Formats: sequence, structure tokens, C-alpha cells
Amino acid sequence: MKKYSKVLVLVIFIATLSAAAEINWPRWRGPDTNGTMTSGDYPVTWDPDKVLWKTDVPGKGTSTPIVWNNRIYLTTGTKKSDTVLALDGSGQPLWQRQLGSETAGKHQNASGSNPSPVTDGSAVFAFFKSGNFAALEVDGSVRWQTNLFERYGKDERYWDFGTSPVLTKKAVVMVHMHEGDSWLAAFDKVTGDVSWKVARNYKTATEGRQGYSTPIVFSHKGTEALLVWGGHRLTAHDAVDGKIIWSCGDFNPDGTRMWPSVASPMIAGQVAVVPCGRDDRRQPRLHGIKMGGSGDVTATHRLWKRTDTGPFIPCPTVDEGRAYVICDRGRMDCINPVTGESFWTGQFPKSSSKFYASPLIAGGHLYA
Repeated sequence: MKKYSKVLVLVIFIATLSAAAEINWPRWRGPDTNGTMTSGDYPVTWDPDKVLWKTDVPGKGTSTPIVWNNRIYLTTGTKKSDTVLALDGSGQPLWQRQLGSETAGKHQNASGSNPSPVTDGSAVFAFFKSGNFAALEVDGSVRWQTNLFERYGKDERYWDFGTSPVLTKKAVVMVHMHEGDSWLAAFDKVTGDVSWKVARNYKTATEGRQGYSTPIVFSHKGTEALLVWGGHRLTAHDAVDGKIIWSCGDFNPDGTRMWPSVASPMIAGQVAVVPCGRDDRRQPRLHGIKMGGSGDVTATHRLWKRTDTGPFIPCPTVDEGRAYVICDRGRMDCINPVTGESFWTGQFPKSSSKFYASPLIAGGHLYA
């Protein structure tokens, strides 16, 4: 059970967050998509005797569990099938739904269930490395189901699919950035019909087209928009039709090879904090991009750039006007998103393991 113990602990922790704060955790990175839960009282020491419950998770899954109304949903692979699980607030299984053949993970720390599910309370939406994509009712019955790779072409990336679906008011949105034709598309939440689909292709150095990040839904001049990072380009899209509102490039001016977009950006006020580069290869990059504008804002909206810090896999966390980033070997920076300067820098205990999970802030405490 060693490979799955982290998942089980996370289930317990997120369930505790939601129960304590009476706030749902409906998506990857939480209710505000920033990895933060502001209210509640949480432990600052690890005590096995105070674990509320734990339960075995069948198969292997590396997605983030989500919580809605004291129910926990997560994805995994069972009997070589892509599977969505539902548990109650005490960890007891409610149902599991298999959605087709699993494509197993390639990386030793990954799986065919990397993308996290998302819910609006009326349905649970899940995507898998295989291309299986479905909307489930909260009782586990299938509302609709399709396979996006069968419809739009196979996945052409080296590692395992990691982008999670996100919800707008009317649609569930998926982004697919790889060596083939890249795109983002919106699907009606009720019927699964395509609302819109737009191409997103940029020329990059080797592996730069391959993206694993998850888009962010935000407000642009009072209307819903999507922030997408990949292909060494940050783009904002209208959530109604997918058209580009603004874009920013110049994240890899030297054309360095093997820089896929893994960590997702985070929005801190009016600034997008964008990880780039490869911290694991001593090539960290972190950019601050002013939100807003129209057209190509590359020359006007970059507020700052750092080359001494920046995560490759963990995503930044944002809380009270500060951005927190953790690097491959545990370096932690608390950054002013407007200036890019560090308020402080710390170091978690080093070990032979790397930091893959994104940090979390709950009740004023930072967990990593």
C-alpha cells in the first residue's frame, strides 16, 4: 500500500478541511483554484492516533480527491479500467463507475488517472490518460461519455496526461497540448455536445509543445475567461467561444530544449505567476505577468522574471497577496507577485525524494 498511502492521507485531509470550514473542495487546487483554505483549525503536528479514518483505494491513481456535500470523489484504475470512486465523509465506499479501458501511466510516479475530477454539485466530470471523458450523476450513473482521442486524434506527448477538466457556467473545458494539433474545447455540461473548439499551436524547442498544466477560470472585464499555459505561451480565452483575448510569449527566448509546461500558473490579484523552465535541471524560471490587455502583450505586461527559483512540477499557492512556490528539492519562496521579490526563503528537510505535490495553505499554515 505504500504507493497509495499519500492518496489516502490526502483524502482524510481534504475531508477534514471541508467538514471544518463547511466549504466544498470541488476541483483541483480548491474552491478558489489557488490551493488555499482560509478558515478552519488544522493540525500542525502529525499524530497517527488522531487520524479520523483511512480506507484502501483500489488500483493506482494520482489525481486529487474532490469534496462536495460531505462526499469524496476521486479517480483510479481498477481491473485495467478507468474508474471514478465515491466515498462518504467517513471513508465508506458509496459507488464506483468504470468508464472503459485504462491506459496505464508511463512514469513510475504517475498513472492513467492523473487528471483530477471536478464537480458543480449536480455532476462529476472526469478525464483519463486513455482519452475517456465522462459526466456522472452524483449517484454514479453516466450522464454522457466520449473518448476525446478517438474523436480528435491520439495523444502525442512523452509523459502521462495531467491536465484536469475545468468548469465554466455552462461547459466543461478540456485543453490538449502535445506534439500533434493542440486545442482547447468546451462541452455542454448537460449533453456533452461540443460548444466550441479552437486550435492552440505554437512553435517551440523540443518538447516545449507538450503541456500538462490545468487552465484557470477567471473574470476578464466582468466576463468569464480561461487562462491557459503551454507551448511557452500564456493565453486568455473568452469562455463563450474560446477566442483569444490576449497572449504573452517570450518565456524561453534561448530556445532551451526539454521545457514542457508542467506546473500551472496561479493568479494573485492582477498578476499571473507563471512557472517555466526546469528546476530539476537547475534551470528554474518564474515570471510575473500583468493580467488584462488585448492582443499580444509580450512587450508590455511582463512585470518581472526570476532565474533563481521556480517549480517544475508543483504549482504555486496564493494567499493574502503572496505567492508560495516550492522547488524540486524543497526550497520554499514566499514572493511578492507584483515585484517578484521574496518576502522570505526557506528550506524543507532534504531527502532522496523530490517534491511533486503542490503546497497547500489551510488556516494560516503551509503544508507541503
